[in-house]
Amino acid sequence: MKRIFSNPLVALAAGLSLRLFFVLKFPANSGDTVLYEQIAANWLKHHVYGMTVGGAVTPVDLRMPGYPAFLALIYALTSRAGEDARLGVMLVQVAVDLATCLVTAGLATMLLFMVNKQARLRRVFTAALWLSVLCPFTANYTTVPLTEVFAVFLTAAATLFLSLLVARSHDRGFRIVEKYMVLGNDFWYLAVLGGISVGFGTLFRPETPLLLITAWMVLLFVLLRQGELGRAIRTVLLTGLLCLLPLAPWGIRNAITLHEFQFLAPKNSNLPGELVPYGLMAWEKTWLYRVRDCYLVPWKLNEEPIDAEEIPSRAFDTPEEKQRVAAVLEQYNEDLTLTPEEDAVFAQIARERTARHPLRTYVWLPAARAVTIWFTPRIELLPVSGHVFPLAQMREDDPVDQEVTSLLFLLNIFYVGLGLWGAVRLWRSKTAARPVVAFLALFILLRTAFLTTLETPEPRYVLVCFPALIALAAQVFAPPAEVA
Repeated sequence: MKRIFSNPLVALAAGLSLRLFFVLKFPANSGDTVLYEQIAANWLKHHVYGMTVGGAVTPVDLRMPGYPAFLALIYALTSRAGEDARLGVMLVQVAVDLATCLVTAGLATMLLFMVNKQARLRRVFTAALWLSVLCPFTANYTTVPLTEVFAVFLTAAATLFLSLLVARSHDRGFRIVEKYMVLGNDFWYLAVLGGISVGFGTLFRPETPLLLITAWMVLLFVLLRQGELGRAIRTVLLTGLLCLLPLAPWGIRNAITLHEFQFLAPKNSNLPGELVPYGLMAWEKTWLYRVRDCYLVPWKLNEEPIDAEEIPSRAFDTPEEKQRVAAVLEQYNEDLTLTPEEDAVFAQIARERTARHPLRTYVWLPAARAVTIWFTPRIELLPVSGHVFPLAQMREDDPVDQEVTSLLFLLNIFYVGLGLWGAVRLWRSKTAARPVVAFLALFILLRTAFLTTLETPEPRYVLVCFPALIALAAQVFAPPAEVA
């Protein structure tokens, strides 16, 4: 039995079964799905990276081109588009997600190898692989046409290369294979792979460069302590330029078509000439921290009426403030279009609320968003309400819903707790591992901090951290003698 479970093919078969179960049983959709599909179809048919606005195909830059390019490729190969092509899209995503599991297992193995070059690496590799293939939080995103699967894969690959680069900078004698030039025995080789992989990841998620920035921080600290300022500067310049290389066509296209030379999608995902509701977003940042709140205001904007009575009471400090918001929403509901004047009222209310309680806006709510995106059952793509309380009533109304939500919530805590345990164990084991552990931990912290600045804190945005989290978690399964 032990030999069976230590076989990588058995683990991959189990992972394939889990993903096919999600694909066949719970195929999902998202608000962004139609957007990606429309851009891909227009790109393929009309050779315009754009959306259909007012009956005309209009060039846009509100999403990065990586995922629409993937969809367009699938459409071209299958001669199908939109919903008709989704099964093919999901099957490719299953394969990509399983590849991510292998990369994650490789990262876990590298972490143990840094600590003990004589360690039996297979045990940690197997543990990381099983933790990856059985993780439902990444597996169920293979069922929806969104960027997550590719973003996680490319982030995992970049994390592996940059971790090796950090290890190499700290220990010049660090080698994965002594005789051949593969992954780990050449500093600049790893820098090239790390920079390019971050660039390709950015084609899918615009915040991917946070990973490279984190690597720069750790590399600068390590190399400056060694008195290698020149190598530190060359490393930053090389990896930065190589990160921009895959983005260059996108930047040139934006400059020619939209007269904006930019490498990333706009933060607020607005169409040309569309009002960016800065005032409303500022107001949301003074009270919104849960995903369910997004369905009440931001995801209804300019499409559905917004009812002030449905908004949580924490959004109002006084009855008078609620009346002001209700009055503005009443005007908005007449034509379902937020005007600059209405947005200005929200901006004023946001300033007043922040002035009264600055810690709420800048400390407590960001902290609540961080807790929400990390400690959640992650049931967004499942036909589950996510309601657990009140316990007795939910047990009577829908016991299956309550049990599934509770199980996934505890499973999420298990993954996070195991990752923290593995990180602490690795940190204490040997100083050689500390720069890489610091790199992985700092990336998770920086990405989390960045996400807390968004007015819509979606838990899926931290899935790119799971390969690093699982690789650290797998260290718990290494024998104590091998991490000493």
